[in-house]
Amino acid sequence: MREKAKRLLSPPVAGINAKHRQSGGEGVSEEEFSQIPVLGEIVKRAHRNLNQQGWDFIAGGGESETSLLRNRLALDSLAFRPRVLRDVEHVEATAVMLGAAQRIPVMLAPMGGLQNIAAGGMAPALRAAARFGITAYVSSVVDPGLEDCRAEADGQMIYQLYTRGGPDWMFERFDRAREVGYQGICLTVDTAVQGRRDRSAARNFQPLTPSDQARRGSLQAGLDWDAVGQVRDRYDLKFILKGINTAADAAKAVEMGIDAVHISNHGGRQLDHGRGTMDLLGPIIEAVAGKAEIIIDGGFCRGTDILKAIALGADGVAIGRLYGWGLAAGGEVGVLRVLELLEVEIMNAMALLGVTRLDQLGPEYITPSAPVRRPSVTSAFPHWEMDFGEY
Repeated sequence: MREKAKRLLSPPVAGINAKHRQSGGEGVSEEEFSQIPVLGEIVKRAHRNLNQQGWDFIAGGGESETSLLRNRLALDSLAFRPRVLRDVEHVEATAVMLGAAQRIPVMLAPMGGLQNIAAGGMAPALRAAARFGITAYVSSVVDPGLEDCRAEADGQMIYQLYTRGGPDWMFERFDRAREVGYQGICLTVDTAVQGRRDRSAARNFQPLTPSDQARRGSLQAGLDWDAVGQVRDRYDLKFILKGINTAADAAKAVEMGIDAVHISNHGGRQLDHGRGTMDLLGPIIEAVAGKAEIIIDGGFCRGTDILKAIALGADGVAIGRLYGWGLAAGGEVGVLRVLELLEVEIMNAMALLGVTRLDQLGPEYITPSAPVRRPSVTSAFPHWEMDFGEY
């Protein structure tokens, strides 16, 4: 496995600018990154390191990117109602998600194709997650592969599968995941066909050939509730459905014994003109009625974003683009610094809200409010957004 990892580090990385190829994890100073004071600086470094294709891969959404923008708008349309004169000298942001203790209520979302933006693909991010103390999803379409990813670190990992075959094909991969020690399995259910991504298509970038897209799309399109039932009956691992967007589907998932409902619109990369995921949270929590855990993703970039979701009833938040930027900025140490800064932001905001534990948060801490700026993929970092130019 180590020899394979070494081979993965040696070829050029397509999404990284030639003069910054070391940013995937080679030649990056952990001491230097430990001094980075804010998340926006990591995003800026990622932008500098990535070529246009690599930036579009992480930052882009489907078609007009309306779903992507609504994710951010939904978060920005919520304000806090803090309480004062409470003893907040000792604040703790730990959580339990999917049966495992988490240093903060955050997971690394499954992201395919990371080998296109960083040397080693998912491996550096897995090491960072384990060092920090949170769970990571491993996508079935990321290098260095199912077994090698599991061998990279001792942390809790969830294996996420895109179906590319019938039940036997699916079972074979989940069996392998169970055998090497994944603590959970996940089916992504919002990709019946691959979303159209204008940013990449306009630049003639196509990650799959037309025949591959047709073949893979038709196989994923055949995924249905019967397949979900077969997986539930076969495995005693934690089982998550990722890509739930309606209360009706959330209720159906609970009926079938799903352990966690993962609210997601794929970062706005699939169906365009969907709702922001935070707008979906309330109805889905009501439908789940405490019978499954709730994970949410979609535009989460700051500690305050995460606390909004927790206050409104989510058990945890998955981040994708944000750790992708960390990976592009500095490999393992870039992702680790992203998580450290998120923790700083979360704990600072908790103290200012007047709470010392996450379970003290509730809907009474949140109120609707008008956004103060136009949403964009980087609008959570307004001091750096102006530097991104045509990107």
